[in-house]
Amino acid sequence: MTVAVCTAAALVLPGLPAADGAAVSTAESVADSAAVAGPPRTVPALRQWTAGSGSYTFTTGSRIVLDPASSAQLADEAATFAEDLGQLEGHSVPVTTGTAGAGDIALSLGDDALPAEGYRLTVAAAITVRAGTAAGAFYGTRTVLQLLHQSATVPAGTALDWPAKAERGLMIDQGRKYFTVAWVKQHIKELAYLKLNYFHFHLSDTFGFRLESSTHPEIVSADHYSKQDIADLVALGRKYHVTIVPEIDTPGHMNPILAAHPELALRNSSGTVDPGFIDLSLPGAYTLIKDLVDEYLPLFPAPYWHIGADEYVDDYSRYPQLLAYARAHYGANATAKDTYYGFVNWSDALVRAGGKTTRMWNDGIKAGDGTIAPNADIVVEYWYDYGLTPQQLAAAGHTVANESWTPTYYVLGGAKPDTRWMYETWTPDLFQGGRTLTDPTKNPGSLLHVWCDNPNAETEDQIAAGIMYPLRGLAQQTWGSPRLTASYASFTPIATAVGHNPAWPGAAQPGNLARNRPTTASSTETADFPVALATDGDGTTRWSSAYADPQWLQVDLGSTRTVNRVVLRWEAAYGKAFRIQLSDDGVTWRTVHSATAGTGGVQDLTGLSGSGRYIRIYGTARGTAWGYSLYEFEVYGDQPGGARTPTASGGAEARPAAGTAPARG
Repeated sequence: MTVAVCTAAALVLPGLPAADGAAVSTAESVADSAAVAGPPRTVPALRQWTAGSGSYTFTTGSRIVLDPASSAQLADEAATFAEDLGQLEGHSVPVTTGTAGAGDIALSLGDDALPAEGYRLTVAAAITVRAGTAAGAFYGTRTVLQLLHQSATVPAGTALDWPAKAERGLMIDQGRKYFTVAWVKQHIKELAYLKLNYFHFHLSDTFGFRLESSTHPEIVSADHYSKQDIADLVALGRKYHVTIVPEIDTPGHMNPILAAHPELALRNSSGTVDPGFIDLSLPGAYTLIKDLVDEYLPLFPAPYWHIGADEYVDDYSRYPQLLAYARAHYGANATAKDTYYGFVNWSDALVRAGGKTTRMWNDGIKAGDGTIAPNADIVVEYWYDYGLTPQQLAAAGHTVANESWTPTYYVLGGAKPDTRWMYETWTPDLFQGGRTLTDPTKNPGSLLHVWCDNPNAETEDQIAAGIMYPLRGLAQQTWGSPRLTASYASFTPIATAVGHNPAWPGAAQPGNLARNRPTTASSTETADFPVALATDGDGTTRWSSAYADPQWLQVDLGSTRTVNRVVLRWEAAYGKAFRIQLSDDGVTWRTVHSATAGTGGVQDLTGLSGSGRYIRIYGTARGTAWGYSLYEFEVYGDQPGGARTPTASGGAEARPAAGTAPARG
């Protein structure tokens, strides 16, 4: 048997050239090409892959089989995997204990030499996931989901896989923009699908306080999470190995709290009120904040509590009461800034008393402006190069997480991540301003940050679409495995092929013959709207053509298929006149549907009759001044060789086979 050992490097999947220079996707079948080209396509890439001979095929008889020695420890992971796999395949997948047979997926523990989140994946007649911990086994199941998302058949081989960084995830600014519970749940599953494990909830800020409160109901915004909502989200996070870490931002950004307690707002020497700063010279400020910390600490079982502590006072000379407080509490030589540092340590004591570790943003920690310093046990999140450098913070005893503006900040109505630079150049150990640590182990990892400074600038769906590729770039870089391809342009088709988690809205499309198949087009408007996005199964991404007639989009179905239905999901730029055509060779075309008065939206074309290996939409008249733009081009018909058939309820039958410094908060 001949095998190839790969480290997931140097696999390049450029767009396939078309004879006429048309745009082409790279959604080839994994079963057809992966064994030849290199490691399977996953996000993040597998750390090590040894190719074998033969393949695995998922069938209607496939089971999840637990090793009897570890069945109790992996029961939850197996149940979650079965649920997700059932959504992907369109039928329930049984979980049993015993010995795996052909087509089964086996889960076991006992590989204790692997890192905590590592796993060993063996693909043969059966798939085996073996790990040292439940978390490692869980991430092995995410890899299997990604592979089966692309094909029912997976090339044989063995993988060893583990992450470089312990913290990998997402932060959302719920304080400025309320994110629905459904959106948050979707993204817990999405994070897990990408092997991301950390979800930071920024729950209070300028425009809102988003938690139900029994101690201070007067501060709660109309749009908020009940404690039951949080309990449900925490439970879902636990199920998907995603830690939810809360932040109540203090002593700045407290606008919604201080709107209900104006007597605690900080006033300068002229009597002017800053609506976001609480006055730390007042005993009532500490009483209020302690009430909230004590109320919410038990609600979140995560080991961390984030106090915020960013963007408080910048000119302490304007607030003589802070100087007086500092000298009364910290000595005659204290500075006004010591009131801030003292507050940080007071908050840290509250958090530690609750059995947790404090986290804070870095910008308030500077050199030489106080007589006391933040406690060394506090994790500092470095977001911009203000104050002490990451190395200086580490030297002071802090763990320093890299939450740098560049490239992890996604600001509604503002800056967006340079995902190309993130993927091609950046690593989680490169901090804002080019800073580094002499000991990278002091840096637990990085998150993508969604800041909602302009909350109405984007909808939830637009945010989800906007962070799709940045999340995947971050997943790759924080996992730290050798990249499948060096260029971002070649990475995006891989991310598109891997797609979303099985529960993602619209992701199932059971029986869609066009999904992730090689797709070509006459043109693309820009590189932001490539042709592969019309057949990626994601209703939030799209292909757009040039602003001219005629235009076409063509899909290679892989073999001759009978077609009886096509669904066109148009963006605002739609086709008024077009034809649906089939071909055996991609040259000679037969029309099975013709339209001359299309109105856009979702066009569900049923009752078609024809067959061919290739199908295309050929547009002859645009409905607007723009080009043709499709969120999805879906094709349905016969299901030989392992495709899924849509049912009336939308489910599926069984598949038998195959400038100036920023202000960010």
